[in-house]
Formats: sequence, C-alpha cells, structure tokens
Amino acid sequence: ATIIQRLVDAGAEGIILGCTEIELLVKPEDSPVPLFPTTRIHAEAAVEWAIS
Repeated sequence: ATIIQRLVDAGAEGIILGCTEIELLVKPEDSPVPLFPTTRIHAEAAVEWAIS
C-alpha cells in the first residue's frame, strides 16, 4: 500500500503536501482524499494579500 493509502486507512481525510518537491510527485489522481499543497496555498494567500 502507498503511504497515502495507509494514512487514509488510518482515518486521514486530506493530505498536506508540506514540501515543494512533493507536489511535483503526487497528483490529485494519486489520492482518494483531497491534497493540500502548501506552496500553492501560501502563494495564493500572498497574492491575495498583495492585491487587497
């Protein structure tokens, strides 16, 4: 089983991709639960803050 599947089996409802390189390796179709890429989340928040 993959790491993601083991986490889901243990009750995970989402996966945090907390490293910039992980997002390049793990795609949404690789996971049965939502993925949360922290690099993208932070970049979008920074842009929102900058233009508001």
